[in-house]
Amino acid sequence: MIRLQLTSGRGPAECRMALAHVLTRMAREADDLGLDVDVARGTDPDGHGPASALVLVNGDAAAEFADRWTGTLLWIAKSEVRPHHRRKNWYIGCRRADPPTMTSVDLDPSDVRFEAFRAGGPGGQHQNKTESAVRAVHVPTGLAVVARDQRSQHRNKASALARLGELILAARNLSVAADRASLQDGHDQLERGAPKRTFRGAAFDEA
Repeated sequence: MIRLQLTSGRGPAECRMALAHVLTRMAREADDLGLDVDVARGTDPDGHGPASALVLVNGDAAAEFADRWTGTLLWIAKSEVRPHHRRKNWYIGCRRADPPTMTSVDLDPSDVRFEAFRAGGPGGQHQNKTESAVRAVHVPTGLAVVARDQRSQHRNKASALARLGELILAARNLSVAADRASLQDGHDQLERGAPKRTFRGAAFDEA
């Protein structure tokens, strides 16, 4: 598993909108690669997007995926929040995150709902013909993960449960003091030059 920390720095709502776009784009690219991506979002004060997020990436191509996203990301677009604002460049940062400071979480099985479904995308014909993939939803928080890399639904269920625990830890660590200090470092260190990837417009097309 690879953990990625995304931050909008101390930027305005437009930077948080860029971060929300990145999360959507990440999910699409991960699906194309047959990867599972689970997301814990930080606070979203006004509905424009979270100021930060932790992304858990699982699968054979996870390292390649992480390398494509790690660095400064630029969204070039006219502000939808402030139409007359002259600024058009909105930056966010993505870096590899350390394991959570909290190391375990007790999951009540009655709080978890499992859903089986057919997995699409890369992974072989077997995935497409059987409902071996599993989605695990933590009902109290609404957090959800998908496991589809095993041929057995039973094994995917076990994998999903373990990763759900990781995701809950990630979400909790977004709000505890120790990790707030680490996240603050990420805000302060956001570099706004030489972006790793650049996207344009409301459609968030890559430049």
